[in-house]
Amino acid sequence: DLARAGQVTRARLTQILNLTSLAPDLQETLLFLRPYTDGPVPLTERQIRPVAAEPNWDKQRRLFDKLAGSANRSTQE
Repeated sequence: DLARAGQVTRARLTQILNLTSLAPDLQETLLFLRPYTDGPVPLTERQIRPVAAEPNWDKQRRLFDKLAGSANRSTQE
């Protein structure tokens, strides 16, 4: 019902809701990312999925740091 109300597939709704498994500080970091205006997207929801799938928040933070570091490097090149 929720997927129908949001006009998305059940699979997409699951992907979105899985992001709630992220450590609260990582959720906040994502919420307050600066918008990008040109070039490739520095960080995508698809890239974050494996981080959210990790149940250990300390491991999530390490995975996210690696991911965010590679995103920062690619935007500086």
